[in-house]
Amino acid sequence: MSDDDDPAEESGTPEDADADEAEETELVPEVSAEDLDARLDEAAEALEAAETEADLDEVETDLDAVEEDLERADLPEPDEDDDDAEDPREELESRLSDLRDDLAEQRGPYAADVVDDVEGVQATLRDTRWTESGETDLPAVVDEFVAAVNDTLETDLARDGDDDPEALADALDEPVAAVEDADLDADEDADAIAALLEATDALETGVDDAEEWDDLLVHEQLRAQGFYDVLGHYKDFPPELAALKEHEQQGNVEMVLLALDSLGSEFMEEHCLDALTRMNDRGAFDAMHQRAQKRDQPSIRALGKMAAEDAVETLVEYVDSDKNPTLQKVTFKALGEIGHADAVQPLADKLVMDNDEVRPYAARALGLIGDTRAVEPLADVAADDEDDSVRASALWALRQIGTEDALETAAEYDDDRSFVVQTEAEKARDALDAETAEAAA
Repeated sequence: MSDDDDPAEESGTPEDADADEAEETELVPEVSAEDLDARLDEAAEALEAAETEADLDEVETDLDAVEEDLERADLPEPDEDDDDAEDPREELESRLSDLRDDLAEQRGPYAADVVDDVEGVQATLRDTRWTESGETDLPAVVDEFVAAVNDTLETDLARDGDDDPEALADALDEPVAAVEDADLDADEDADAIAALLEATDALETGVDDAEEWDDLLVHEQLRAQGFYDVLGHYKDFPPELAALKEHEQQGNVEMVLLALDSLGSEFMEEHCLDALTRMNDRGAFDAMHQRAQKRDQPSIRALGKMAAEDAVETLVEYVDSDKNPTLQKVTFKALGEIGHADAVQPLADKLVMDNDEVRPYAARALGLIGDTRAVEPLADVAADDEDDSVRASALWALRQIGTEDALETAAEYDDDRSFVVQTEAEKARDALDAETAEAAA
């Protein structure tokens, strides 16, 4: 047997076992709840007497030691059947947590706190939409802070005089750098840090008090943007509707969109969308398309009125929304008004859908588009559909396409059993006769 196979080394000596047992005993010291509570009392007294950061560091070290022993201590468990039974571990953990909170409050303040607060103000200056009044007030607030830093640190900082919020935020970089370069000690420079924090509080308060856009009521925002300027008075009620009508008449699509975004009532939203539909202005496309992508039907209607070909891809996605026939009707009509060839096949496929209230909309949309590829499927509808209103819509569509083939197909039904179908067929026959007469002339 080799030395490596020595059984004494494999099993360990009795001395090794004693050492392991001693080490395990050290890792699980016999600590009572009373002992830990007494040590927390001592830490509390030391915290109250602490005068320097070093004193606080010693208290923190003591608390860490108490926490470590508490985690490993074998303390009695409360009686589960007794709701009022005390839990020594829970009580000690609560005391420890409270002392750590007190320690955190007693530390500092630090120069880093000043830097963090100023950087927060810089973010506010850059990210906030300020009113004209707010922008007027901000420069003085920043100048007061810079002056306070100069007084405290004996520096000679000055900003360049640009008063817009972004420039004011940039102007605070120099005070921040000055505070960092001063390398202030929490104990030795406590008065200076306190003065800087006081100045920082005044800076935060001043910026918070400056008027920002979100502080304004909706009608104040609209007034600030000139929405009511077209009225000259507030006699009409509500003034928002009166102003909206005037902007529609003047073709001010931007103001109508402003009202749509700002006014939260369903009443005003409906009137804004109706106005945009009547205005048929491409300037409203982006706003209407964005809303249409959320299946907003008034917006889809507006896109149809403005013949927005850029919206065809979005609208075609709704053609198969069989569970929402109202959406289909609006979409079919809009696609017909837009008149893009990409909608022909999707709409033709819906000529045989089950809903006989929606099929006529598909037929009429094909008629509005006017693509000759729709003649054959429309002819099939006229011949085979069981609903006369659908058949009449197919003949109407064929008349709108207006080719000789389409008109002849429609005219074949001039003696149809259905009056509405017969009427459309007669109109197709009249159109054919008119074309023949015009050609003969």
